[in-house]
Amino acid sequence: MSHRRDPSAERQRGDAMSGPLAPGLYIVATPIGNLRDITLRAVDVLSHCELVACEDTRVTGRLLQHLGVSRPLQRLDDHAGEAVLDTVLNRARTGAVALVSDAGTPLISDPGFRLVREARRRGLPVFAVPGPAAAMAALSIAGLPTDRFLFAGFLPAKEAARAEVLRELQSVRATVVFYETAPRLLRSLSQLAELWPDRACAVCRELTKLHEECRTGSAAELLAHFAEHPPRGEIVLLAGPPVDRPVALADADDLLREALGRSKPSKAAAEVARATGLDRRELYARARTLTGG
Repeated sequence: MSHRRDPSAERQRGDAMSGPLAPGLYIVATPIGNLRDITLRAVDVLSHCELVACEDTRVTGRLLQHLGVSRPLQRLDDHAGEAVLDTVLNRARTGAVALVSDAGTPLISDPGFRLVREARRRGLPVFAVPGPAAAMAALSIAGLPTDRFLFAGFLPAKEAARAEVLRELQSVRATVVFYETAPRLLRSLSQLAELWPDRACAVCRELTKLHEECRTGSAAELLAHFAEHPPRGEIVLLAGPPVDRPVALADADDLLREALGRSKPSKAAAEVARATGLDRRELYARARTLTGG
């Protein structure tokens, strides 16, 4: 896929403001706690845009007041009707419109998907103004593998639905990141302890705020701790990849018998060795025994 330069957007991509913002929709990340985490570019866009579309005008109003900025605000949450989308996108056709959520990066378990999809459908420019995101902040400090991870949003509130999601994700060989609420954390940890008992987990809460905490351990250990110390604040719950359990040589017979049904002993031993990490020569000797060779 090729990417063409958009000369009309060069002004908004520079290191510093040198004129008015190019028309379009700007997806602006805002602090998840510490207000000093806002980027310089985010401040530029919020200071010079023509309209700020936001999840809650009161929350965004306080942020703009802190920044010393006054801009028109338009509430745009998941319940926004088509008329609101039209209003925002019509403004973005001729001027710069910023989209923010209450905290973090819009669309990441926050409103904005319908707006961005419709903006792209109408051929309007959409610009990323990246910055804080609770999922990324938690991954950076939890000490769990980050070479592969899956962001799974909020776990369902009901126990049966939550268990179904966890079973669906059970075989994903990556760190799984959830958002969770304090009142539901114990129930989620209880099901993790039951369904994913061997995985390393982490609970990160109040990220970037005064009482920031990142606690690691098994789900059962975390459950015991937070049962004694009821959690407060906003929470990111992480679970590391599945643990590979070593296979004993004596337990490999079934795998060998299956492989011997389609291959000679040497190939069967090599196949099982790749699958289990066991020594190929020992497996070959066992395969010969199983075949009476």
